[in-house]
Amino acid sequence: MNTPHDNPQLSSDDAPSTASRRSFAEEHQHGAEAGDASSAAEQDVRREMRDISEVAAVEVIVTSAVHLMSAAAVKCGLGHEENAEQLKDLDEARKLITALAGFVTAAAPEIGSQHAGPLRDGLRSLQLAFREASIIPDAPGQGPGEKYTGPVN
Repeated sequence: MNTPHDNPQLSSDDAPSTASRRSFAEEHQHGAEAGDASSAAEQDVRREMRDISEVAAVEVIVTSAVHLMSAAAVKCGLGHEENAEQLKDLDEARKLITALAGFVTAAAPEIGSQHAGPLRDGLRSLQLAFREASIIPDAPGQGPGEKYTGPVN
């Protein structure tokens, strides 16, 4: 079903409109022809796209896992700041640790033990920190991410 919103080439009365679809390259060329000041920003985007294409998948996966670990550590109250205790939010930490556990478990066969081992160690440390920070401890196997990793002692 074509609607004017979905297909700018068709107006509500099915008459051709002046709007047309363009590729990113055509938009870039159109902007350059118009002397658009945003062409520098578009060049930056192109450079970033080219840069990310040169990064190995393992690096992207490990970096993403480290970001999840860092966020979970802060939410467990493990930050180095003076207000680390104020930043503690165990509900948020549980979500982050569970996401990290699923992520590391799924990625481990793809990234190899030399990368997965340290991520598993960091995950386990976070799970233990969460258990220690909890006022009411979870039952064994019920802690954050333990459905993916098994019980953590």
